[in-house]
Formats: sequence, structure tokens, C-alpha cells
Amino acid sequence: MHLPTVLSVIFAAAGVTAQLNDLAVAAGLKYFGTAGQEGTITSDTTYRNIINNVHEFGQLTPENGMKWDATEGQPGKFTFQSGDIVAGVAKSNGQLLRCHTLVWYSQLPSWVSNGSWNRATLQSVIESHISNVMGHYKGQCYAWDVVNEAISDDAQGNYRDSIFFKTFKTDYFPIAFKAAKKADPNAKLYYNDYNLEYNGAKTERALELVKLIKAAGAPIDGVGFQAHMTVGGTPSRTAMANLLKRFTALGVEVAYTELDIAHKNQPSSSSVQAQQATDYANMVGSCVDVDGCVGVTIWGFIDKYNWIQNGNAAIFDSNFNKKPAYSAISSVLAAAATKAPSPAKNANAPPAVHTTLRTAIATAPACEATAPAPKATAAPAAQPAKPATGSSTGAQQPRWAQCGGNGYTGPTACQAPYTCKVQNPWYSQCL
Repeated sequence: MHLPTVLSVIFAAAGVTAQLNDLAVAAGLKYFGTAGQEGTITSDTTYRNIINNVHEFGQLTPENGMKWDATEGQPGKFTFQSGDIVAGVAKSNGQLLRCHTLVWYSQLPSWVSNGSWNRATLQSVIESHISNVMGHYKGQCYAWDVVNEAISDDAQGNYRDSIFFKTFKTDYFPIAFKAAKKADPNAKLYYNDYNLEYNGAKTERALELVKLIKAAGAPIDGVGFQAHMTVGGTPSRTAMANLLKRFTALGVEVAYTELDIAHKNQPSSSSVQAQQATDYANMVGSCVDVDGCVGVTIWGFIDKYNWIQNGNAAIFDSNFNKKPAYSAISSVLAAAATKAPSPAKNANAPPAVHTTLRTAIATAPACEATAPAPKATAAPAAQPAKPATGSSTGAQQPRWAQCGGNGYTGPTACQAPYTCKVQNPWYSQCL
């Protein structure tokens, strides 16, 4: 019996589906989640149904509805209609909610960005905004991105010259984090940024930022790596794991908070999709490898509504079909799920799932003993046997691509040296 078949049996015995959040929790993460686009949730039923699938996505982040321009467009006048859309979905489904974001230089109303402030008046505005927004969602948010993108992209990794930095220098970091702790003591408080993944000057500045906040006596619980990557430009799994550990060594948890991997000036092709799948697998795998990396959030699951126009950056194509990247992620998580998580990982996930899964693995007989003799009259379901009617017999799929499964009608042969292996009854892939 092949390992993927064993995994399917084990997951079935443990009550774990071969969907991403269930696999992530079984692998020791707290969640696998996605950003939710507020308007699309209300207008596209297929999109909404996938967002509602807690086996696929156990955590949601509002894409825009909780940002400053959406919640306090006019001074002191708060509105939560847009932010409540994703929050309401998460609450009704029992999904974790990552709330995003409080203090950010972008999507900032002009009355803030162009105001004439001194330290006292701007501090009052920051504290009022945090108190009101976090107060509205108090008890609902697993985590808040308190400060977002405070470091510039210049060669020195200087702090971004925002209205906040112009007024306070780095003092606005502890001001914001202290206000956030007061507003919702139980929420995890994060610094969140992009381009931290390359171990450059910006990464060093982010490490400094965490130390500054702690030195000021303010609470910080986590660092979010946005991880907006490009195909073929993603660090290796080992490099990313080592980078994450630099931050967890400071006593904070880490997470990928906005992961996407876009095609950069490349038309979509099987080879580009295969590389994208490898890159996604490396990113997700690095989180699995690090105690203190609690989860992965993709910044939109479908190309059709992705914020990167024509970037094909998501794991579902525009027709809601799962791309090779989806299969690559599921393979990484499935492999990790067969290993007992470390104590730190286990503490981050519901223990019942882990206990059941480990018991199923521990008590599963050897493959040779459990493999039934095949019947001459039928092939096992989901085995990549003969191509279905209408498929191309000469085509070969690249690494990570789908090559079989119930209802699949595409090519079932893989490019050398890969072979088609069953992942679950619905998906076989070239590995």
C-alpha cells in the first residue's frame, strides 16, 4: 500500500479531511486561513460557500473592512458595517478571526495623514481609534495587526516616514501596543510587514522594532510575515525556517499573514504553476518546521478576485479549480500530520485532533499486513489508471500537478522522474 493511501486511511480514522485547515491543525498549526473580500462574500455564492468551509479555512482576515479609512473616515465617527461582514462569517462558523489593521500609513484618511499634530493630540487620536475599533470587536479577534508596514523598502531599512513617525519617531510603537492591550487584553498583538522574508536590512529593522517595543514595557505577542512573494523568487524552506526562528528567539510567535505567490512577467504555464507549487510548499513547510509559527493565511484564495491583477497568485484559479499549489500545500501538511508535533506545536492546536490522529497512526497495522489482495475485475478508486474519456493520452503532467482522482479527466502520466501518487479519493498528484 502506498503512503498516500495510508494517509487517507489514517485521516479518515481520525476524522480529519484532506482539506487545508484540517490538515494544518493535524500537522500542529493553529489554523490555515484566508483573507475574505467583503463585497465578494455578499455577491458571489460560490466564493461565500468556500469561505464558509471550516475544513478548508479555519481562520479569516477582513481584507479591507477594519482599516482606518473604513472604520473612522471622519474624526470620531466610527462605522463597522464593512468590518462586520468577515467578522460575522467567522463568528457564525466558529472560525478564528485575525483582525487587520490599526496603525498604518496607507488607507489612512486625509484628516489624519494631512493633519497638524503634536505628540499629545496625535496620541489621543491613536488611542481613541484603537479603543473604539478594538472595543467593537473585543473578544472576537484571535490577533490584531496593531502596527502595519512601519519600515521602508530602502537599502538601509529605515523606518517609514509616515505622519506617525514624523510626530513620534519610534515612540508610536509602544503607544499603539499599550493602547491595544488596554482595549482587548486577550487578543494577540502583532507587528505586520512585507519583505521581511529575505534576511536583509528590513528584517534587521523588524528585529530591532520588536526589541524597542519590549524595552519600552509594551506588550507584543507576534510578528506577521505578509509573504507577498513571486514565483521562483521565494527562499528555500530551510532558509525561511531559520529566519522565523530569529524572531521566535525574541519571545514572540510568528505567522504568515498575507501569503501569495504571483507570476512576475510570466504567462501562466504548467512549468510556472509547478514552480509556484514548489514555492508555496516551501513557505508552508517552513511554518510547520518552526515551533512558534502558529499558522498560515493566504491573501485571497482565488485568482478571480485577487488584489494582484493578472498575477495568478492564488491557489484556486478564476474558475474555482484547485491549482497545483493547493495540492503541494496539502502534501506538505499531510506529511507533517503523520508526525507527532512537538510540545510547543501541540499547545497551539486543539488536542483532540492531535490525540486521535496520533492514535490512528500508532495503531495502524503495517502496510503489507493491511493491503488487501487486488481484485482482477476493478482498480482501486482514485488510482491513476487509464485516462478518462476525453483526456489526452500523450500529455504528461509536471511535478505537483494533478494526475488523477474521482471526476478528473486530465492527463494521468507524469514527467520523469515523477510518478502519480494518490493523495485522497479526489486528488492524485505528480510527486
